[in-house]
Amino acid sequence: MMIDESGSLQKSNIWAATADLTTLRQQMLDLLCQLAYQEGDFVLSSGQRSSYYINGKQVTLHPQGALAIGRIFLSQLPLEACAVAGLTLGADPMVTAVSVVSAYENRPIPALIIRKESKGHGTKAYIEGPSLPEGASVVVLEDVVTTGQSALKAVERLREAGYSVDQVMALVDRQQGGAQLYDSAGLKFQSVFTIQDIQERYRQLGTRG
Repeated sequence: MMIDESGSLQKSNIWAATADLTTLRQQMLDLLCQLAYQEGDFVLSSGQRSSYYINGKQVTLHPQGALAIGRIFLSQLPLEACAVAGLTLGADPMVTAVSVVSAYENRPIPALIIRKESKGHGTKAYIEGPSLPEGASVVVLEDVVTTGQSALKAVERLREAGYSVDQVMALVDRQQGGAQLYDSAGLKFQSVFTIQDIQERYRQLGTRG
């Protein structure tokens, strides 16, 4: 999908695969505004009330959105990264997208999914995915960061399993304490977009025509 001059989604099956990263980022921003961002009265998973809501899965599970996310995040991963990981469910499509794109880019990076609770059978593991060497560098991904607690829980599980984690990457930062939490935990943090980016573009698309 692409956004035309009237702000409507138009069919295009190749932009996420062929666009340069700058264009790809702009198209992703438009996709977030069209599909994921809503204004109203919402209660977040953190319990906070908000005048807006970002349903990241509307984009991370979108075919072009997933491909764009895979390309954008892969381009930003440090060279030493051995895997990407995240807390289920929000991060699942993101880590999968990055892993699939990495194979096409001849830089294969496994994906790990962190359960909120250990499974009650078999190995009773918290972490699903390939086993990595002890000390392997893992980057945690998140779709939308508010307080930062979800990604921090993933970091803790990975460290308990013997992996090295020093970075969190997000699609959107709502700028409500997540960055500060990560900093206090000694984690580097970066987001593709901030809430200001989304709200500014949302207004632009809403005023077209």
